[in-house]
Amino acid sequence: MAGFRYRLIGAAFELLWASQATRLIRARSKARGVIFTLHRVLPDDPADFAPNAILQVKPDFLELAITRVRELGYDIVDLDEATRRIETDEAGKPFAVFTFDDAYRDNLKYALPILRRQQCPFTLYVPTALVDGVGEVWWQALEDIIAGQNAMAVTYNGETEYFATANLEERQRAYDSLYGRMRTMPEADRVKLIRDIAGQYGFDLARHCRELIMDWSELRHFAAEPLCTIGAHTVHHYELAKLSPADARNEIEQSVRILKAQFGRAPLHLSYPIGAAVSAGPREFSIARELGLRTAVTTRPGGLYAGHRHSLHSLPRVSLNGLFQARRYVDVLATPAVFSVLRG
Repeated sequence: MAGFRYRLIGAAFELLWASQATRLIRARSKARGVIFTLHRVLPDDPADFAPNAILQVKPDFLELAITRVRELGYDIVDLDEATRRIETDEAGKPFAVFTFDDAYRDNLKYALPILRRQQCPFTLYVPTALVDGVGEVWWQALEDIIAGQNAMAVTYNGETEYFATANLEERQRAYDSLYGRMRTMPEADRVKLIRDIAGQYGFDLARHCRELIMDWSELRHFAAEPLCTIGAHTVHHYELAKLSPADARNEIEQSVRILKAQFGRAPLHLSYPIGAAVSAGPREFSIARELGLRTAVTTRPGGLYAGHRHSLHSLPRVSLNGLFQARRYVDVLATPAVFSVLRG
């Protein structure tokens, strides 16, 4: 189902680019800017079975995206400047903001040199427990566990389900089923399930997290970088809408306190983990506002308009998706009005 969805999206992108509709839309749009979402930056092609490849772009595509966005007439600015522009009535050039979620270690090796070379301001959203090495990068762990098995038996609520995972189609089917289930269950149950699966198949979740996510000493390179804005991404990377009000608030508040203790200043910007409508809603937006955060971003696609001055804690973003790494796709992704229309 996901593969079919992305094929449809790809076909729509091709049509928009070939018809040059994006140029006309940008010229007539009232969108003031766009916030881009990125996660991983790696030079290698993903494996054949890689359901999380959508979160991974190559270094040369990151550099292409930065240069092409500028060629299209965008100022690349930090979140503070983006907020100022949203809140003022002055007309000016459209602007773009580059943001990275999760503090993957590859951001230090492959992304930071490009961002410095291009003098590209950016925001890095940090989930503090993952940096401590005590959380789970569960979406990637699930992929990696399935990739290493020819068959799996998964027990949940006393019921055991069996999955054949010997070939690409079977692995994708198993991943879609288990990922979908984990996204709907309470976070405590999801944590238990991924830990049970990992234990059953000899997968070290703590080591996996430490390998993928920067530690505090590595993050200091970003905290000291003038181009970088450190943002909060909660403590455990839980979907906040699944938590009680007190727990949701604590996830945000504690992450802010930890980042202040580590780097000497409290972050003013937040990214909701996963960021979809079912992951964060009006309750979470209110919590972020009450805690004094300046902005908070979702993963709901769309552009930034004057009206967003009234909803700075539910800002949309457009994903620089690993499945669409070409110059023509950047032209579409840098036309945020397309996504705003699709969202209604």
